[in-house]
Amino acid sequence: MNPQADKLVRRITMVATVTASYFLLTADYGPEPNVLDPIKKSILSAQSSLKEFITGSSREEHQGSSQSSNNNAKEHP
Repeated sequence: MNPQADKLVRRITMVATVTASYFLLTADYGPEPNVLDPIKKSILSAQSSLKEFITGSSREEHQGSSQSSNNNAKEHP
């Protein structure tokens, strides 16, 4: 196996192991708060950041800022 493919397989294996461990550990706790909540929050944060990067949320922020300036203009004639 070439070195790049081997490196990719190792990384995928590590990520899969961590993910499986997380799910196995949290399966017993259910929705109650527990020690793993910070990990869950960081995973959700990374997920939302990736979604924003892919979808280009800067367009939404730009539209939101222009709407707020329009609202300010309406309030102050």
